[in-house]
Amino acid sequence: MTYCIAIKLDDGLVFLSDSRTNAGVDDVSTYRKMTIFNENYDRSVVLMSSGNLAISQSIRQILIQKKQASTIWKATSLFDIAETVGEAIKEVYKRDSSTMNDLGVDFNCSFILGGQIQKEHCRLFKIYSAGNFIETDTECNYFQIGESKYGKPILDRVLNSDMDLDVAAKCALLSMDSTLKSNISVGLPLDLLVYKKNDFMINNYLSISDKNSYFNEIRTSWSSYLRDAFDQLPDINWSNPTANHSHEIYNKQLLQKKLK
Repeated sequence: MTYCIAIKLDDGLVFLSDSRTNAGVDDVSTYRKMTIFNENYDRSVVLMSSGNLAISQSIRQILIQKKQASTIWKATSLFDIAETVGEAIKEVYKRDSSTMNDLGVDFNCSFILGGQIQKEHCRLFKIYSAGNFIETDTECNYFQIGESKYGKPILDRVLNSDMDLDVAAKCALLSMDSTLKSNISVGLPLDLLVYKKNDFMINNYLSISDKNSYFNEIRTSWSSYLRDAFDQLPDINWSNPTANHSHEIYNKQLLQKKLK
């Protein structure tokens, strides 16, 4: 499995992905889920993938072949590139889905596409296994793919569109930390990329291993702060009026059980 996060902010974009692939407890390996398109200096495009590794690799190869690559480098809109990714998904589905169905294997893949093309603002898309896609809006400024449930709460509590890029990157790393703690199918190393709007260059990229001092520091500090905050919360008051009302409800439920 995997976990990828992308965040759209007023100042740019943040991308974070893990690199673990898992075909069972005895078959765990590393594969980068982030692909960067940044050669023409009039566009910066990032693609992250999750799901069946063979499917996502096939789609990636189609995208970097001459015809599709030409679309990526010449597109005047990130929407057009999202459509190109969707068409590549449909091509692989048409080729492989029948055989996969016969073997009982689901056609499972999803992608996050983000970046900026000159004359456009930064944009962020989530592309599904059917080839269709959605774009971020004012109500939700981030996308997740893969094992998303563990790292979602902090994103909902902390993120704001006017947040500094580095602060949002820190939030993404803590979201990843929650996922790493709760799911062994997500693992290091991580790929972190922060893109500042109108740069059209990738200036801030990190590969984060288990030896990264900053990541280890914030993981340890965050766990400590959470425990301290938990210890400061008040205990349950069993003698308050609400609790007494609860006893009445419990007694009624107990009586109903006896009658049955």
